[in-house]
Amino acid sequence: MDILQETALAIIGFAGGVSVAAGTFALITALGIIPRLASRMGVAEHVYKLESAIVLGGTIGSLLSVYHFPMRIGDVGIIIFGLFAGIFVGCLSMALAEAIRVFPILCQRINLNYGIYLLIFMMAAGKALGTLYQMYFEWNGK
Repeated sequence: MDILQETALAIIGFAGGVSVAAGTFALITALGIIPRLASRMGVAEHVYKLESAIVLGGTIGSLLSVYHFPMRIGDVGIIIFGLFAGIFVGCLSMALAEAIRVFPILCQRINLNYGIYLLIFMMAAGKALGTLYQMYFEWNGK
C-alpha cells in the first residue's frame, strides 16, 4: 500500500472509532447510568469523578486495543477484569431495559404479579451460564 491509502485508512478508522465511542458515551449519558448508580451507592457527590473514570477507562481500553500492549495480569487479573466488565454490561443492559420499560410491559402481558425479581435473576443467571458455556468450549477448543 502506498502512503495515500494508509493515510485514508487511518482517517477512516479514526472517524469510525470516534463515532462509535461518541454513540456509546451518549447512550450511557442518556440512560443516566452513572448518576443512578452513584445515588444507589451513596456517593452522589462524586458523580463527576465516576464519569471521568469511565471516560479514562474507555480511552485506556481503546489504546490497549489498538496498540496491543502486553499485560501480564494472570488468571486472577482476568477474572477481576471479567467481573467488572460483566457488571458494566449488566448495568448497561438493565438501564436500557428500564428506560424502554421492558419489564413492566412483559409482566403485564404474561399476568405476572409477583416474582419480577426472580424473573430478572433468572435472566441474569441464564446470561452468565451461557457465557461460561461459550467460554469453556472456546478455551478448550471443542
